[in-house]
Amino acid sequence: MLLDLASLFGGLAILLIAGDVLVRGSVSLAQRLGIPSLIIGLTIVAFGTSAPEFVISVRAALDGAGGIAIGNVVGSNVANVLLVLGLPSILAATYCGDEGVTRSASFMIAVSLVFALFCYFGVIDRAAGVMLLALLVIFLTASVNVARKARRDRRRNELEAIDDEVGGVPSRLAVAIFFLVAGLAALPVGAQLTINGAVSIARAWHVSDTAIALTIVALGTSLPELSTTLMSAVRGHTGVAVGNIVGSNIFNLLAIIGATALIAPIAVPAEIVSFDIWAMLATSVLILLFAAFSATIGRVTGIAMTAGYALYIVIVFQIGAA
Repeated sequence: MLLDLASLFGGLAILLIAGDVLVRGSVSLAQRLGIPSLIIGLTIVAFGTSAPEFVISVRAALDGAGGIAIGNVVGSNVANVLLVLGLPSILAATYCGDEGVTRSASFMIAVSLVFALFCYFGVIDRAAGVMLLALLVIFLTASVNVARKARRDRRRNELEAIDDEVGGVPSRLAVAIFFLVAGLAALPVGAQLTINGAVSIARAWHVSDTAIALTIVALGTSLPELSTTLMSAVRGHTGVAVGNIVGSNIFNLLAIIGATALIAPIAVPAEIVSFDIWAMLATSVLILLFAAFSATIGRVTGIAMTAGYALYIVIVFQIGAA
């Protein structure tokens, strides 16, 4: 059991470090190539912070562990709303009425419904993967067009937000290339260790590997978003948190599931269809309501959301042990 725990948490640690290193190296190279910071934020940073989820889902799909491939993404989306948004709100109130968040949250719900429909067929195949990736292209294109019409000072604020999120970007080309190569090389290793540990622990605890993916693995891969949001709360910059979470959830469903299904069809466990899909949709509606009414999430609501995530964990383990 100790070896399995070491494999799980060691793999997650490698994934988090490798993803961070990959982002730093990629941003440095992109800046040298003259790629606009806005595009860097929408593509390289978004993909880099989701790289742990991506490599785990691909590796799991190739190994025939569909529960881990799907559970990792669904669990991350639930954690992003209830925990990543709720926990920092205990420290500092989070305003949800920023421009464009309602539109993005509505698109997130539409994407979640499409994803849920695919799940009800039992398998997310390559055709579904192509459709999800096509929706991703639409989302990124729309995001770029909206950003280009933004005021100059707003684009400057977005650049500062990217710089805050990705600190320590290497200035030397050799270091940037090393970061890029090291990150790409370490990600598959971390993914394999994480999956091996998750499956072994699931068997030892007599729960499904889907339950482990929905909870421990999903929480581990959501740590970058959680740490970033917590630091924003400490600094008093909570305004961007909701937009970042919505974007991350959209990217998880479209890019990670879409690309994974394109590589290998994903079998969807019945337990995810019966409960977790609904939990994900409910949290998506919750964040849309916050945005539509320009609500401010205070300490009481933050505590309630964090407690709701704890309850979700308990229910998942109960279902997984049934």
